Amino acid sequence: MQNIKLTYFDFHGGRAEPVRMALAIGKIEFEDIRVSFMDFARMRGSLPLKAVPVMEVDGVSYCESNAMTRYVGKLTGLYPDDPWQAFLCDEILEASEDVTVALVKTFGLEGDALKEARDKLENGIITDCLELFNKRLAAAGGAYFSANQLTVADLKVMVWLRALNAGQLDHVSNSLVASVAPELNTYVGRISQLPSVAKYLEQIS
Repeated sequence: MQNIKLTYFDFHGGRAEPVRMALAIGKIEFEDIRVSFMDFARMRGSLPLKAVPVMEVDGVSYCESNAMTRYVGKLTGLYPDDPWQAFLCDEILEASEDVTVALVKTFGLEGDALKEARDKLENGIITDCLELFNKRLAAAGGAYFSANQLTVADLKVMVWLRALNAGQLDHVSNSLVASVAPELNTYVGRISQLPSVAKYLEQIS
């Protein structure tokens, strides 16, 4: 078994959370290294692409959160074997990452500049992704995004939807999901109650 260390910020959510969750669901031991923003500033220069999350596998550090997510999905049976179903899973992973990239660009803004940027995202890519996810979920049967089973796509979307509903983003309404795609709230509630997922969420609450 590989020696896996995952380094990310010390909070629940964000790019590393689906990776943490998949590893936990798959009962794969790993070292969960959580760093403060000050720690990150000090270690940034030594990281691949100067960013987190970083996954160290057998002593070598690797980057790109979606690559990590897919890899641990394959290790844990949470990524489809069928090429088409894998494509459907990947589309959701990449769209979710597009939203994250857009949001990260607003970090550091303040006041009216932050509000203007977040309003644009709320009425743009965030709403676009909610509508896309709703459409893709319905096309897949309404239970999961691909392969008719829990995959890392479900984990990544669930983490994002829970963050939106919790109001973690200033100037992004915590009722946006309910107003744009209420079916997604039903979906995330059901995914959260799956025994393996519920166990993880209980451990971090």
